[in-house]
Amino acid sequence: MTKIGLDLGTTNTVVFIPKKGIVINEPSVVAISVLDNKLLAVGSLAKEMIGRAPDSIIVCRPLVDGAIADYRVTGAMIRYFIKKAAGLMSFFKPEVLISVPAGITSTEKRAVIESTLNAGAKAVYLVKEPVLAAIGAKIPINSPTGNMILNIGGGTTELAVISLGGIVSWNSIRIGGNKLDQAIVEHIKKKHGLAIGEITAEQIKISIGSAIKQPEEEKINIKGRDLATGYPRTIEISSNEITEALSEQLREIVQIVKNVLEVTPPELCADIMDKGITISGGGALLKNISTLITRITGVPSNIADDPLFCVARGTGIVLENLDVYKRNVVAKR
Repeated sequence: MTKIGLDLGTTNTVVFIPKKGIVINEPSVVAISVLDNKLLAVGSLAKEMIGRAPDSIIVCRPLVDGAIADYRVTGAMIRYFIKKAAGLMSFFKPEVLISVPAGITSTEKRAVIESTLNAGAKAVYLVKEPVLAAIGAKIPINSPTGNMILNIGGGTTELAVISLGGIVSWNSIRIGGNKLDQAIVEHIKKKHGLAIGEITAEQIKISIGSAIKQPEEEKINIKGRDLATGYPRTIEISSNEITEALSEQLREIVQIVKNVLEVTPPELCADIMDKGITISGGGALLKNISTLITRITGVPSNIADDPLFCVARGTGIVLENLDVYKRNVVAKR
């Protein structure tokens, strides 16, 4: 029987198959032809078209801020990933486990389940993303102690306190890697009068972005379009300037840590002070993010191993031990 774990993210979709590991890691991007509504490309091929496609092609992300914005397109994308992952075993209908945001509504749950069943799944299991991130980060979620996981994704940041296998308190905001990229785009537009695309902004964030200012600055040259002349221009920007551009969004991420700690039972808060906050998701790769969180909240924090794939690894672990984690699983046949 084939089992497939899907980390359906705003930015990337990661597919995990037990005993094989991560088999697919591609952008959650779809390209559609306007004329006949046909699917032209999904994943990496579609991402290459962002900002470069003619009017006859729509390039879109079917998931916005961690929620499904377009069900038909999401269904087509899920079908593509399931087909690609199942490959040779495609004559068996797979069981699919999907990560969903902690604040998902019952309508959204139904939509995800229907999209996946229509995409050819035999059974669909849904598990909340912070729980999967915690499992993938090797946190013993079934123990009677408080564990705090901060999952910074592309569209949303979710924070949860987990004890005895369940979520005790949580919060989420629609700020993630994509909003950080937008903040860089806006900053460069305002300060330098230069227009850059989101892919360039992402490269800047990865290469010199930092959550706190550094004594020794890194510098990078970037190309864009001069807003005054309309011609291409190259400028040099420094890492501390990028820290400044990201500061407002990062402040909001740190604020949810504060908000959740305020409503968490004191016993669990004491556990969290001992163990610290575990940070997962792509946002955990931003330099010095754990230092910033510790500095402002006073709670020690650490980055999970291989933070980008915590949720995907979690899907694999839950699929292999469904009975152990059955409390956390919403199942639909």
